Amino acid sequence: MRSLLVIHSHADPASEQADTIPSWQAEPEHLLESNGYLPLPCRHESEIKQLIHNADAAVLNIPVGTISMWSSRLEQTKAIPLLWWCSATSALSSTEACEADETVDGILTPSMAAHELNWALHFSAKRFFERQHWQSERKQLTARLEERKWIDMAKGILGEVNGIPEAEAYDLLRKKAMNERKRIVDVAISIVKAQQMLKA
Repeated sequence: MRSLLVIHSHADPASEQADTIPSWQAEPEHLLESNGYLPLPCRHESEIKQLIHNADAAVLNIPVGTISMWSSRLEQTKAIPLLWWCSATSALSSTEACEADETVDGILTPSMAAHELNWALHFSAKRFFERQHWQSERKQLTARLEERKWIDMAKGILGEVNGIPEAEAYDLLRKKAMNERKRIVDVAISIVKAQQMLKA
């Protein structure tokens, strides 16, 4: 992890903040650069779309309440680890959102030493890959449940129409899928939709 996209709170197009960050506020760029990382600062959405392809992770210098909005925007372009920059300013602006269920893979603070920063980035990358794996498994399970629903409905229809038990209806469905060189779920969906059309 070498290049980090740094998104500032006024990267939000709806925000009316000025385009400069007060000098008293510690910026992520300083910490990252001084520890050998390449920060890619962004203050506008158009910059994010250009720079995200070169980034290994995103550092969000924003109030906690806006993390979901930005994570979904980033996800549409490229899935990368998300780290929240917890400065005095962003922490204070996020006090109302303490109970918010926001997804971040790690937290960075201005007072981090080099070894702390390196470990935070290492564990955030690990957490990100675990999160991606979990989301992928969840999608697969959801898809399987959806397929099972169609197959069960088709078995019910075939069983009712042919006066046969569910096991036989499933065999019939499986044979039809093999003969048509289609997935069982695709045949099941066509059976259910055909029956729904006949009922309409």
